[in-house]
Amino acid sequence: MRIKRGEAKRARKKSVLKQAKGYRMSYHKLYRRAKEALLHSGQYSYAHRRRRKSQIRTEWIRIISASLVNTDLSYSKFMNALTTKNINLDRKVLAEMAVNSPEQFAKVVEAAKA
Repeated sequence: MRIKRGEAKRARKKSVLKQAKGYRMSYHKLYRRAKEALLHSGQYSYAHRRRRKSQIRTEWIRIISASLVNTDLSYSKFMNALTTKNINLDRKVLAEMAVNSPEQFAKVVEAAKA
C-alpha cells in the first residue's frame, strides 16, 4: 500500500516558507532554498546568542575605562586594585555605577587607590 504525504508535506513546506518570510530572492519563495537558509540562520542565531554575552561584557569594560580617564588609573590597574583590596563588584555593576551615579563610582575608585 502506498503512503500519501500530501497534507503533512504541504504543512511542512508552508511552515518553512512562513519562517523564511522576509528573506531575499528565492530564499523566501522556493522550499529547498528556504529550508537551507533556515538551517544557516539557526546556526547563526545560536552562535550569536553566545557572542552577545561577550559583546555586552566588552561594552561594560569600555564604559569603566572611559570613566577612569580623569583618574590616574588604567582599567587593568583599577581592576587589579579592586581584587587586591577585596572589593567584589563585577563589571556590570561598575559600569552601571559609572553611568548612573558617578559620585559613587568615584568613591570606589578612591577606595581602590587607597
